[in-house]
Amino acid sequence: MAPPAPGDHEARRKDVSEAVWRVLAAKGFGGLTLRAVAAEMGVSTGLLTHYFPSKRALVTHALDLLEHDTAGRPRRTPPADGLPAVRAMLLDILPLTPADTARNRIWVSSWDLSLADETLAAEQGDRYTRLRDRFIPHLETARDREEIPPNTDTGQLAAAIVAFVHGLVVQALFDPGRFSEDVQIAMVDDFVARLAWSGPLTGQVAPHAAASDASAARRLRRAAVTGEH
Repeated sequence: MAPPAPGDHEARRKDVSEAVWRVLAAKGFGGLTLRAVAAEMGVSTGLLTHYFPSKRALVTHALDLLEHDTAGRPRRTPPADGLPAVRAMLLDILPLTPADTARNRIWVSSWDLSLADETLAAEQGDRYTRLRDRFIPHLETARDREEIPPNTDTGQLAAAIVAFVHGLVVQALFDPGRFSEDVQIAMVDDFVARLAWSGPLTGQVAPHAAASDASAARRLRRAAVTGEH
């Protein structure tokens, strides 16, 4: 196959991108090479150098494809802003469907390559910054509505939320029997309920009463953020 003519460049690039995605889906980043993409397309590796002069360029393009695919996936419509929106965003990240499981497996497989390359690591850091930033407006709304404490540092809380959900993603990928869909959803619901603010304490109560009240409060907060009754 000859090098692409100028008019064919974008169409050919789309074909290359689709081949990169198929290799990622089948082999992850560990199997992503120019040779593998060329074999997927039935072309020579020389052709691909018109698009990717190096392995880093190929990986960078693959990460961009993955981010684009993640951003464009079907999403749940949250019942409201604030904590319900945070809950919906968390569920969208988890490997609850075969497509989401495959997407998360690809993400996790990219970490090793990214950590070994300063430029890729910085780009991944930027992606995590964008993810945290998407939570902040909903957390600010939750704070304004007093769903969470009024002195909450929303940036720090967004970082904790991302740490929680990605920790759950990794466990679910490695132990899907233990972390089934229902278990993952229940863990998210409990996590979000624990973020909810029950208001300032007005007096001291006996330890056993406090435990009972705390349990009841968590159930009420969980109902508030999930819409359950």
